[in-house]
Amino acid sequence: MKELLETIIKNLVDNPDEVVISETTNAKSIISYEVRVAKNDMGKVIGKQGKMAKAIRSVIKAVSAHDHQKVTVEFLD
Repeated sequence: MKELLETIIKNLVDNPDEVVISETTNAKSIISYEVRVAKNDMGKVIGKQGKMAKAIRSVIKAVSAHDHQKVTVEFLD
């Protein structure tokens, strides 16, 4: 799932080498991904009114539901 998220993000940004995705799991089996991109690429990842970020989260949640997992995606500066 991390690979899917990484592929989506790297295809959106101008600086794919600066994409960093951290994965953490808590005690309740919730997987959390923290996405960091270059400052000038943040707008491309979030999109107008957050629509791109919402679409990315929807895709990841759909894949995680198929695997019976709960996943969150956060975009950090």
